[in-house]
This record gives sequence, C-alpha cells and structure tokens, in this order.
Amino acid sequence: MEKRLQVGVITATHGLKGEVKVFPTTDDPNRFRRLKEVILNTGREERVLEIEGVKFFKQMVILKFKGLDDIGDVEKFRRGTLSVTRENAVKLKRNEYFIADLIGMRVENEDGSELGTLQDVIATGANDVYDVRLSDGRQVLIPAIRECILSVDVEEGRMRVHLLDGLL
Repeated sequence: MEKRLQVGVITATHGLKGEVKVFPTTDDPNRFRRLKEVILNTGREERVLEIEGVKFFKQMVILKFKGLDDIGDVEKFRRGTLSVTRENAVKLKRNEYFIADLIGMRVENEDGSELGTLQDVIATGANDVYDVRLSDGRQVLIPAIRECILSVDVEEGRMRVHLLDGLL
C-alpha cells in the first residue's frame, strides 16, 4: 500500500511571482483548496511545500507556495510530482479505493484460483474498467461493477472477480 498519493504534476511556471501550473492527477481538483501542504519530488530532491494560494485556469490548478515569491524559486520544480500523505488524502466511501492501491494487485477467480495482475484502471463515462494481465500473458478488461468485482482486500493486495460470459 502506497504511503503517499500523487495529486498533481507541475507543468510550468505561471507569471513572475513564484506561481506554478499544476496538472491535477486527482479526481477532484477542488481538493487543492483544502490542502495545506504537498510533498514535491523533482527526482533530485524531495521537500514539503506549504500552499499559500490556489487558483484555477482551464483544466489546470495554479499554486502559490509560501516563501517562494519569484519565478527563479520555482523554475526548477517543472515536471515535479506533488503528493500528499494518507492522512491528508480524501476520505473514501465504502467500496472506493485509491488507484495506486489497486495497481499491481493479485486478481483471483471466484473459486480462488489465480487469474493475473491488475495493470491499470481505465476511467470511462459509466464505470471504471480494470486492465488485468493474465498469467498466460493475455489481457482481459473487467468492468468495475458489483456483478464482476466480488471483493477487494487492499491490505492483502488481492481482488476476487467473477468473469461475465464473453470477457475471456
């Protein structure tokens, strides 16, 4: 289980006063309004940044960090990822999961036999679809609906599924 959850990627600077444009990788970009701090990872360094201001522009979030008041202070953050700790993550409802917790999960048939590994979660208009790599190398796409997903155990890293006719 991941200790940190990614919420965005810094794409560019914005203006001259130390603001950055962030592409949100969270389902709810408005969550940035409630965040007090994020963890920046540039690949070379990791640091906690306190959020001073939040604005929205098209599909982007504009962030201003406390103590970083010049474009020169934030230019080096480009392509850096922004994460939060689980304590600062959004609260999940029943039968909701963080995608980071699902990726890599062992997938089993309803009888407990191994089916494969969850590779990706594809968001569609109606429901998510789980991309599962089968043990023999093939791929199966399983809709994330009650009829197919019987149980998910994040702690054990295991999902039990029922394959509808025609999925394989």
